[in-house]
Amino acid sequence: MHDFRRIALSLPGAEESSHMGAADFRVDGRIFATLASAKHGYGNLMLTLEQQQAFVEELPEVFLPIKGGWGRMGMTHIRLDAAQEDILYGALRTAWKLRVEKNKKSGRKSRGLHELPDAPKPRGKKR
Repeated sequence: MHDFRRIALSLPGAEESSHMGAADFRVDGRIFATLASAKHGYGNLMLTLEQQQAFVEELPEVFLPIKGGWGRMGMTHIRLDAAQEDILYGALRTAWKLRVEKNKKSGRKSRGLHELPDAPKPRGKKR
């Protein structure tokens, strides 16, 4: 959970907030990830259905759709104890980038420049 929070907040413009009592991570006021399921060992990512499918197919031991309607819209669990740091970074970066792009398309005013950071070199560290 600590790494999820640290990595999410390392993305440009990311801020931690709260939604229904759970930590969430936003860019320009819009959520891209949450820790709403942390007590069950999951972080949550706001992805497209295509992105969700790709993550689940590649690493089914790490990613799974959130049950119900949220999952059918692309919302995805990431197993915090199974995700190596480079995987966690890549997944959060994907959710962050999607939110930045959606914000631009909707005309939402940006609070600053959001350049996509380079991916770090894998360290093999879990969580």
